[in-house]
Amino acid sequence: MTAGAFPYRLVATDLDGTLLRPDHTVSARTRAALAAATAAGAAHIVVTGRTVPVARHILDDLGYEGLAVCGQGAQLYHAGEHRLLTSVTLDRQVAMLALEKIAAETGPLLLAAARDGLDGQVLFGPGYRVGHGDMPVTSFSDLDEVWSAPISKLYIQHAQLDDDALADAARIAAGGLVGVTMAGAGLVELLPLGLTKATGLSLAARRLKVTAADTIAFGDMPNDIPMFGWAEHGVAMANAHEELKGVADEITASNEEDGIAVVLERLLG
Repeated sequence: MTAGAFPYRLVATDLDGTLLRPDHTVSARTRAALAAATAAGAAHIVVTGRTVPVARHILDDLGYEGLAVCGQGAQLYHAGEHRLLTSVTLDRQVAMLALEKIAAETGPLLLAAARDGLDGQVLFGPGYRVGHGDMPVTSFSDLDEVWSAPISKLYIQHAQLDDDALADAARIAAGGLVGVTMAGAGLVELLPLGLTKATGLSLAARRLKVTAADTIAFGDMPNDIPMFGWAEHGVAMANAHEELKGVADEITASNEEDGIAVVLERLLG
């Protein structure tokens, strides 16, 4: 590496709570820092828990045209071409059994489900609290509706348990059947076993002909832990969950304070 050269070939950023400010915009400073990193030879890739239908309008608004890892690693999406390249679904029989085991330990669950595909709806069951204000709401009353088409993942909530306690209970009850992660407030998710942001990012990296050793990753929630474990350098935002901060190589400023730009500007010299 020559003096002043940018040390990474891939910059992986989560969306909510990381790249995006609370109003779902990206500051001019962060845009400029990412553009400078790109000009220095790095690729920028979005790695988000949002499924493609829920992420697509955000990516379009940002003018993002590259590859994006969506759905906690389940979907590889070409934003510029509006094309879904790969997709992994959650086995519905396994999902049913996992829900039964979790509910047997916790009591009744509040449920939502993300349908597979470019235009897959998110179905919300009775009482489920919708976190993203920009998420279109399609309700279901009969659980059979959830299993009537392929799904990417399930979201669970509980009337009494907080997110951390619910995620822990779900792992204990059904961790051998499904992956369990927390992606944000009210977003405890059940995924295909073994699927993480790291698996999706590694697939995208192969397509981009870069490696984990070439990668710096930015995130804010426990679902970013596998991505930090895969990347050479993991940077947690100041607003990040304590569990992610505990495994980060570095903690930067918050998403409201251009935390990504702070790090990239330093590395760019």
